[in-house]
Amino acid sequence: MPHINAAAALQICVLLSALPAQYFISQWYGTDSAQRIQITERLIIASWSSFTKSYLSLDAWADRLKLWLSKTRICLNVGLLILHFRNWYYGEKKTKIGDNEAETHSYFAESTHIRSPKPEYIQFSVGQVVVHKIFGYWGVIVGWDVKAKAPEEWLQDKYSPAKQDLKDTPHYRILINKANGFGKSTAYIPEEEITIIMGLEVVQHPDMKAYFSGYDGSKYIMQPWLKKIYPHD
Repeated sequence: MPHINAAAALQICVLLSALPAQYFISQWYGTDSAQRIQITERLIIASWSSFTKSYLSLDAWADRLKLWLSKTRICLNVGLLILHFRNWYYGEKKTKIGDNEAETHSYFAESTHIRSPKPEYIQFSVGQVVVHKIFGYWGVIVGWDVKAKAPEEWLQDKYSPAKQDLKDTPHYRILINKANGFGKSTAYIPEEEITIIMGLEVVQHPDMKAYFSGYDGSKYIMQPWLKKIYPHD
């Protein structure tokens, strides 16, 4: 059975206080004792009738219970709607972010797809230091793709119609030695534009330790996570 709230308690107090108040008034303003008795009796009957209808009636309590359940259902439904909307919104947002991240990391030799077996036509390996044949900057290879994997807009901008066939050749991701002052920290270039530099150990780049643990005299030693992606380099 629902509990009596503050408003109901106040109503009971008013009803209970009405009897002595009315009796007091009748003492001062009644014409005679018979009239006062009649007034008092009517007051008692009216007060008791009102009280029984409000608090001793099963129908009244049933109505209160229905109202309480109705409000509870409304609150519950609103809460569920808010929860569903929140889950939908953040779920959609997370999915979109996840899709964008997956798409971004599949470009420019950043995919974590294991490169095994390694095709024989891939000339260079991760960890080798190379120089650009045209621009002269050097750096270290940190990844490769069997053919260019980049947004179509980027490919169209990089390769003129006469060089579109380069998109189907191996491409390498390079950490550029910052001392070259080239203005970029990384590059994604086709195989035909680079060549190996032997005996050049020092490549200065803030991400070197993330990719490599040291230098063995001929190339940089890959970190374990990178070696798993390029097991044959």
